[in-house]
Amino acid sequence: MKKGICILGATGSIGVSTLDVVARHAHLYKVIALTANTNIDTLYAQCLAHHPEYVVIVDETKVQAFKDKLKNSPVPDIKVLSGAHALEHVATLDNVDSVMAAIVGAAGLLPSLAAAKAGKTVLLANKEALVMSGDIFMQAIADSGAQLLPIDSEHNAIFQCMPAGYKTGVRAKQARRILLTASGGPFREMPLEQMPHVTPAQAVAHPNWDMGKKISVDSATMMNKGLEMIEACLLFNMTPDQIQVVIHPQSVIHSMVDYVDGTVLAQMGNPDMRVPIAHSLAWPERFESGVEPLNIFEVRRMDFQEPNLERFPCLRLAYEAINAGGIMPTVLNAANEIAVDAFLNERVRFTDIPVIIERCMQQFEVKPADSLEIILDVDKQARNLSNKIIDELIG
Repeated sequence: MKKGICILGATGSIGVSTLDVVARHAHLYKVIALTANTNIDTLYAQCLAHHPEYVVIVDETKVQAFKDKLKNSPVPDIKVLSGAHALEHVATLDNVDSVMAAIVGAAGLLPSLAAAKAGKTVLLANKEALVMSGDIFMQAIADSGAQLLPIDSEHNAIFQCMPAGYKTGVRAKQARRILLTASGGPFREMPLEQMPHVTPAQAVAHPNWDMGKKISVDSATMMNKGLEMIEACLLFNMTPDQIQVVIHPQSVIHSMVDYVDGTVLAQMGNPDMRVPIAHSLAWPERFESGVEPLNIFEVRRMDFQEPNLERFPCLRLAYEAINAGGIMPTVLNAANEIAVDAFLNERVRFTDIPVIIERCMQQFEVKPADSLEIILDVDKQARNLSNKIIDELIG
């Protein structure tokens, strides 16, 4: 029988890549549900190609226009749901086996957590959900017997380098260290005095990966790597001092695992998200992804260097947040989302992003993040405080 899949965030880059892989293996997968926030044109085209049973449009002002598109289409019987609450509904449908959690930011937390509690195979591309809810998310996976497979290229690489039969959330005793690779983004070598003048257009122009605006800015500040470091601690049950961030500009090695006997295993491949997506969809087997084989003769060389925390203070803040524990990763993530949005809307400078985050973190005392209510409340508080800090910065 075909496996049913729900794609949360179908019109984003991960969602599009997932549908590309699924289409190559249509005999194995049936698309049950697709969700989008506002991009109804792309969603409509996806409906024509993949015939889902359900769609969810989070922005309720777009729903009627989408329904009008469907009326005279070849797929008029698709059930159209609206609002954020509907994301949890489709993520827990009985005929859904796997959920691709690809909604960017905190908005992806509740549906991803619902899928985990429902015992689905969760293909996790939304790092913020895990950063925010940490132990609660991992406990939901353990309690329900759900399978959690990481989609981020780095975490998927680490997973592939773990011992046979490895399950996320478990400490691999023979693994002593994770080497988490980073491209360094577009400003890896920019003179520091030029950094305040970086524009949003420059920040979203990633040298190796095709990503959405928010993730691209996070890559440019290296907050993306900070969030991935926190996620790696949770996924692989390691301490922050066992996660070493390594700048690797070529993005050929996607991460490495260092074992106690001196062996270092690395996963390599072209920088294309269809590779980790295909790996997770096929797991524990493998199938074709549509990605060209890596030509090591074209790569020719691979460089590695330690990150400069003066250039990338967001990475320092991420280590501080996970070492503090409790609610601090939630605060970090919320403040970052608000600061990045303000930068993309040209309200603050690129170098103001870590300033806003640090000032916000300084206003919170560490306390346990042991309930979803606490996490959501802290998230709201941190967003409100970050907006006040931004108002003060711009006068």
